[in-house]
Amino acid sequence: MRRFNRRDVLAMGAGAMALPLLARDAFAQLATEKPLHGISVFGDLKYGPDFAHFDYVDPAALKGGRIVTQSPVRVFNQNFDTFDTLNMYVFRGNGAFGMPLTFASLMVSSSDETSSMYGYAAESVTISQDRLSWRFALHPDAAFHDGSKITAEDVVFTLTMLRDLGHENLASTLRAVAGVEALDERTVALTLTEDAGVATILAVAECPIFSKRWWDGRDFQASLSEAPLGSGPYRVGRFNFGAFIEFDRVDDHWASKRPVMVGRFNFDRVRYEYYRDRTASFEAFKAGLITFREEFTSRNWATDYNFPAVADGRVKLEDYPDGRPAGGQGWFFNLRRSKFADRRVRDALGLMFDFEWTNANIMYNSFERSNSFFENSEGKAAGMPDAAELALLEPFRDQLDPSVFEEAYVAPVSDGSGRDRARARAALNLLQEAGCTLVDGRLMLPTGEQLTIEFLGNSDTFEPHHNAYIRNLRQIGVKASYRIVDAAQYALRLRDFDFDMVVSRFSMSPYPSPFIRMVFGSKGANSPGSFNMAGIANPAIDAILEKLIAAQSQEQFMVATRALDRIIRAERYVVFQWHKPAHWLAYWDYYDRPASGPRYDTGVLDTWWTRPDKIGASGMSG
Repeated sequence: MRRFNRRDVLAMGAGAMALPLLARDAFAQLATEKPLHGISVFGDLKYGPDFAHFDYVDPAALKGGRIVTQSPVRVFNQNFDTFDTLNMYVFRGNGAFGMPLTFASLMVSSSDETSSMYGYAAESVTISQDRLSWRFALHPDAAFHDGSKITAEDVVFTLTMLRDLGHENLASTLRAVAGVEALDERTVALTLTEDAGVATILAVAECPIFSKRWWDGRDFQASLSEAPLGSGPYRVGRFNFGAFIEFDRVDDHWASKRPVMVGRFNFDRVRYEYYRDRTASFEAFKAGLITFREEFTSRNWATDYNFPAVADGRVKLEDYPDGRPAGGQGWFFNLRRSKFADRRVRDALGLMFDFEWTNANIMYNSFERSNSFFENSEGKAAGMPDAAELALLEPFRDQLDPSVFEEAYVAPVSDGSGRDRARARAALNLLQEAGCTLVDGRLMLPTGEQLTIEFLGNSDTFEPHHNAYIRNLRQIGVKASYRIVDAAQYALRLRDFDFDMVVSRFSMSPYPSPFIRMVFGSKGANSPGSFNMAGIANPAIDAILEKLIAAQSQEQFMVATRALDRIIRAERYVVFQWHKPAHWLAYWDYYDRPASGPRYDTGVLDTWWTRPDKIGASGMSG
């Protein structure tokens, strides 16, 4: 499956988001030629120049204790199973988790906004009128752990090194930096190329800042067993390659009173453990050797967390709401094949997916039904279209299905039996309207051929889910099957659109991006390798995509997104599947946290703290 989202931009690089929103077209609402404390794509910053701290932290959080965990995500050269170098920013080796804790960056993202950043090592940023020149003024207190000041030369060195020698996922984004120079000791100026995307600025702002003096004479691409000089809230402590790495909090960190750092990074020690076997890591958690764990498998979450420490309350289990836009995952119809050309056929086939049965019998009732590519966001259409949406839709009324102008489509709820007869009757009625007939238990198309569907996959993980859907399709005479091929053949067949139906997933950018044309635009419908999996070629969608991409405000962007969503859902291009509405968190009862956490993250490592009565507990003081 293909999956993209904004929070992965720095890790993924420019190539993953083809045709990005250009930096010169973005940030339109930001003032130019004056120092700014923060930036946002639409200029709508939540926090003003004099903010004291982020709303999702507790400025009085206790410092102390420790947390032991495993990383839930990996970027660049990292490996879930092992590490053999302390440099995660190059291609060579297996980089250690946690290294970003040791470096300051020019700016940091807030975890309760989608595309806003605020000054960290940079005291301010000044943008030229054409938005191609950016000038960062460093904070006078910004310093490395040895007390030496962070200078503009360090920033120039860092960006140049990462662009020229860094991991390709990052280097490819930074190549849109045409030039970078130190104007004086505390001022960095960079110039972007004409085709630089928003991702470039986000990457520049969030890059670690390396010490030019420390790296002098060292090979940046070589395996690194010595901790590089850092400037972040932690420094590298003990580590054993392949087993664990610890990070120790820096006392009197230079940025501890900066608004973006107040109330954050409260643990005295952060430790990442490495296990090659899931069972071994889970046993370590049960024994208290790991103190925090995020679970991702519904079966494990439903059946494994029943050991004594859970029963007596020493281990807490929590469904923490996931405020991030959920994106959309589903079975895509290949509209390039004539058997799927009739909307009524697609509608009928979608009715035969029994989510309620699948969720209860395969996924432990752990998921929610998806109905949109914009789940859990303001871009998801609801109810009747409002006046602003209608203004975009009305010019195409004659070309659109009438249901576009009605309540936004939501898949009906089944009886959960796995054999909902009412749904089957409704599906057969739609198929008969489309000219299909049922002959000796076989569903025949108007062409006289039986309707056959081959679902394409490259893993047996989803085989039970497919089989449940296939059983229901066979009830109405569809000859359906699930074919698993190897990774190479799967990629080739996706590139050539050689499939009937396939599962894919897309998470949409939180700001206008031409990438969305690649998913829904007509130009990609028959372009090999495009992301337009369904082969959508709809003039109304093309027109609304242009409105969406050209949006100059959050309101314009959301209106166009909802109008687009209505058409996609009404046309039944996808049989939407499900999404997980929460993070599944398990942790030993050592911790406390702010009353209100961040919307777009769990905030565990940077906003939680060890409870005073637990700091003296076995193993918690380090």
